[in-house]
Amino acid sequence: MSDIATPRVLFVPGYGNSGPRHWQTLWEQARPDAVRAELGNWDRPGRTGWVVRLDEAINAASAPIILVAHSLGCLAAAWWVAEHGQSYGKPIAGALLVAPPDCEREEGGRFDTFRGLPNVFLPFPSIVVASRSDPYAEFSWASFLARSWGSFLVDAGDCGHINADSGIGDWPFGARLLDRLIFAAKDRERPHVESRQHCAAL
Repeated sequence: MSDIATPRVLFVPGYGNSGPRHWQTLWEQARPDAVRAELGNWDRPGRTGWVVRLDEAINAASAPIILVAHSLGCLAAAWWVAEHGQSYGKPIAGALLVAPPDCEREEGGRFDTFRGLPNVFLPFPSIVVASRSDPYAEFSWASFLARSWGSFLVDAGDCGHINADSGIGDWPFGARLLDRLIFAAKDRERPHVESRQHCAAL
């Protein structure tokens, strides 16, 4: 594995994959250091299959990884840690976890295999970004996840599910959070992020 000073970005989309207007896609197109994890079965996600595919993508990387996950992809990342684990900083050097959904509030739904969250403290610097108006999770749920995972929590204000429908375009504030994680990965330091409201205006 190459030096920690040159991490790569691995995008982990959620349900339905990230379309052409989604910030993940826009970032991927703009970054030569980025690749998308191909989890398969985007419209019929299953935890086991997604974690296997994510593990393959992580193991295929030639450098330490910064995960950039959205929605259900955040839970896939947490389950990967629970099932595979790692030492601090390798292979994942940091994670930006945006709009994790609450799969616990509905039984018999399409995300049932992601229910029953693992008891895991993420062994890398991580930031959870949550919206006050996310239809898939209360802000209190995201706050609980951030505490459980040992992540910094950033309040995105009223941004819906922080996706293409949120009208945030390429989401420059999120890109700055990613830059902070990359900087932290290079220096093996945790980034400092204030929990202020940031949405499309930034």
